[in-house]
Amino acid sequence: MIRVLLVDDHPVVRDGLRGMLHSEPDLEVVGEAGSGQEAVTLARAYRPDVVLMDLRMPGMDGVHATGAILRESRTTRVVVLTTYESDADILRAVEAGAIGYLLKDATRTELAAAIRAASRGETTLAPSVAGRLVRQVRNPAAPALSAREVQVLGLVAEGRTNAEIGRALHISEATVKTHLLRTFSKLDVSDRTAAVTTAMARGLLG
Repeated sequence: MIRVLLVDDHPVVRDGLRGMLHSEPDLEVVGEAGSGQEAVTLARAYRPDVVLMDLRMPGMDGVHATGAILRESRTTRVVVLTTYESDADILRAVEAGAIGYLLKDATRTELAAAIRAASRGETTLAPSVAGRLVRQVRNPAAPALSAREVQVLGLVAEGRTNAEIGRALHISEATVKTHLLRTFSKLDVSDRTAAVTTAMARGLLG
């Protein structure tokens, strides 16, 4: 079972999401939060596999809640589910560590597929969001990645650990970390998910 935490400040939205997911045999809603701070508390208590996160809520917003949750758990994935698709909203969510970004007009099938993908560590972006992200992060003047950096990031995209990447490329784990740090710097990101997302948006990973 994939354990899901719903986060939205509107009870009717949470009811709708719970109803959509109820018929999915492999998805279980383990909790509901009406604010960012409550989301952090419940994520700490329930350790869900996936959090469906609204962005704009009173008090702590979804971006800050995402960052707080991911700092405490290396296994939880956050998928943003929102009505907003501005460039700033998208980038803030990705930079906070969200692995997916969907709009609230997503179908039940799309929502369930995104949750399953997130639980596997795969990124899912609504088509319109992907287009905006591409336009926002495209920067022709940005330093190019070396062939080795592209190789390393490609293996990161496959979900490989640093140790596994080192063995595959016959380099040390320390060297893998060095390549990743240089890649983060070139792409102006701070974590692996954002690096993969940005590299894919720029067409660097094919």
